[in-house]
This record gives sequence, C-alpha cells and structure tokens, in this order.
Amino acid sequence: MIEKIILSKKNIKDYKSVAGAGVINQLKKNAKSLKGKRIIHINSTPRGGGVAEILNNLVPLERSLGINASWFSFKAPKRFFKITKKIHNALQGEKINLSVSEKKFYLNINKKLAKELNKIPADLFIIHDPQPLAIILSFNNKPMVARIHLDLSAPNKKVFSLILPILRQYRKIIISLKEFIPKGINKSKVSIIPPAIDPLDAKHVDISKKKARKILSKFGVNFDKPLISQVSRFDPWKDPLGVIDAYYLAKKKIPDLQLILLGLFLEQDDPQAKVIFEKVKKKAKGNSDIFLFSNPKILKDKKISNNTFVNAVQRGSDLILQKSIKEGFGLTATEAMWKSKTVIGGTAYGLKLQIQNNKTGFIVKNSQEAAQKIVKLLNDKSLRRKIGQQAHLSVKKKYLITRLLNDHLKLYKTLIDADDS
Repeated sequence: MIEKIILSKKNIKDYKSVAGAGVINQLKKNAKSLKGKRIIHINSTPRGGGVAEILNNLVPLERSLGINASWFSFKAPKRFFKITKKIHNALQGEKINLSVSEKKFYLNINKKLAKELNKIPADLFIIHDPQPLAIILSFNNKPMVARIHLDLSAPNKKVFSLILPILRQYRKIIISLKEFIPKGINKSKVSIIPPAIDPLDAKHVDISKKKARKILSKFGVNFDKPLISQVSRFDPWKDPLGVIDAYYLAKKKIPDLQLILLGLFLEQDDPQAKVIFEKVKKKAKGNSDIFLFSNPKILKDKKISNNTFVNAVQRGSDLILQKSIKEGFGLTATEAMWKSKTVIGGTAYGLKLQIQNNKTGFIVKNSQEAAQKIVKLLNDKSLRRKIGQQAHLSVKKKYLITRLLNDHLKLYKTLIDADDS
C-alpha cells in the first residue's frame, strides 16, 4: 500500500548561483544538528500536482544537507480517492455531504496506512493534505506534522467537523497563508510556510522562445497569431470554463487569438479531472484556435517530456492565465512569473499572495475583467515585459525552494529538539 518514491540526487551547492553563497551557508548551518535525522513525507500521489512537484525537489535537497529524508506515497481503491476528492472540495467550501459509509471507508483506509507506517523508523512525519491525514488516529508515537496545501478560508462546516478533531492531534499544522488558519485550531500550533519552485528543475531550464515555439508548432499552434495559456489540472477551482469564457470575449477584439489549456491526467487522487475535461471540451466546441492537452501519451508519442512541454507552453505564450477561484498557492503562476511572464490571476488567496496587482501581475474578478486585461496586454508588449521582469524579481526574493527548505529546517529542529528533551 505504502511505497517509497525513488528520487534523483540534488546538490545544494548548485543553488549558489541562484540563491547566493550566504543563503547556502545558512542552510548548511541550520541543517547541522539535523544530520542523520529521519524525516518522512507522506502524500497520496507520486506525480502530478503541486504537492508531488514540491516533494520531488524538497526531499533530495534535504538529503543533500545530510538529513535522512524520504518520501512515501500510497495506493488505495478508487472509491477512496473519490471520497477524498469530495473532502478536498468541501474543505475549500463546496456544499458536499459525506455519508456514514464514506466516512467509515476513509478512516479504515487510513487505519491500514497507519499500520504500514508503524514499520517505518522515523524522527518526524510530515503528512500532506487530507488523504492520509487520519493516519494519526492510529499512529502517533513520533512528532507528526500536518501540511495542508488547500485553501481553508471558508470550509464546509459539516465535513470540517470530521477533519478538525484529526487536525488537533497534530503537533504542528503547516499552511500557506494566515487566512487559512482554521477556526478551532490554536494559532500556536500553526506554521505559515508558502510553497516555492525549484529554479533548477527541468521544467525551468532556460530554453529560447524559438525552441519553445518549435515544440508547440508540432501540435498545430500558429505563432503568427497571439497565444494565451493556462497550465492547471482540469478542476472546477481552477475555473477552466471561465478561462474559455474570457477567451471568447477577448477573441471578439483579437480574432486570431489562440488558447492552450494544459492539464495532463497524471494524478491518481483526482478522479474529477476527466469529468471537468469533458465539460471543457464541450465548451471549446471544436474551435481550431483552442488547444486542449490532457493525455500524456500525445507527448510521449512525440518524445517530449511533460516538463519540457510545460516549459515550452509557459515560455512560448504571450500571456499566462491562472483564473483560480480557490487556490492553496498556485505554483503554475509562480513558474510563469519566474520565466518573466505576465500572469492574469483570479481572486484566490494563494494568487493574491503572489501577485501584486498592477505591479507583478494582474488580479481579475471575472471573465469580463480577464478578457479586458488580455486585450490590453496583448496590445502593449512593453507593459508585458515590464510586469514580467517585476514578477521574476518577486519570485526570486520570496518563492524559491531555498527559502522553503530553510523554513522546513527551522521547523524540524524545533520539533525534534523538543521531542529529544
């Protein structure tokens, strides 16, 4: 059920060119007392989505600093992931009821996970998101941290009543913004740690716009026409239908406008994605200027990696949208900003944290506002360049993985020192 994820190696020294020698030296200093400590991360899927993206980079860097860090994921019946997707949506505010049977099934799977976890020696466990959260009900003999990547600003009260007693048992709860501190949780238990991107990850390799366009041209994208894109899974909270509405409105002013919606089906824990994709496909109405990407096989057939394709879409687009309604953070916005792209974001807290409106990007309330910004920005290249440059500097200052790593090191030290004393 639980399986260890095999990760490539990373060397913290390689990050000196991006973060600076002072930051790297501080990381080494903060990691000194943690050498050999066994830090275990648990989440529900080894690929796809922001959590897997973060762990794929964070854990190897923890190991590079001498920490015995590992990442475990798990397999479970499809019914479990349908239930946890309902929990996920409910925690972000959707009106959903869980039946007694669904609650029992969720708790039973977590009980089985806990039995396997009990066999893994560790000094600290980090449990990511609601799927494995209830492990703590059956296993709690080491410091346990809940890392919730969701927007908990206005959860469904009925479903939250199931989750709140579970959260209270954790030693610490990590969230991304202060607005997400759940009611009923002692604030002293909460650590606010926003996510971050790894600038040296393959997804961020500095490829030329010419190369990016060459890759996208293989799929019919025409670079004699303007291109806007949203890179996000097909999820109602990401509002892909609203993106298409904005596109159609903007196309009235810019008739040759093209749109890419990229959300590859990679996550085993998101059974809703295919349902939303069908709605998106229907709304796109076979429009030849709308390009939908969901099946990883089409990339494999052309021998293009997922990361390379995401990179090409972000770098080859004139504008990036992230029109999310709810967003725990929004790493795809961070990725585009790092690449000096102007991002038009929705009103989700995670996006408003990153995007300083009119300075490092733009925040819009609806599809009409998004369309207006699309038209304005596509007609003003110098403004796009100016905003993109400021966006890059903002990410460099606040949202690189070296900062995230340092935040984690300080938390680990506090918890393990307290447990050892």
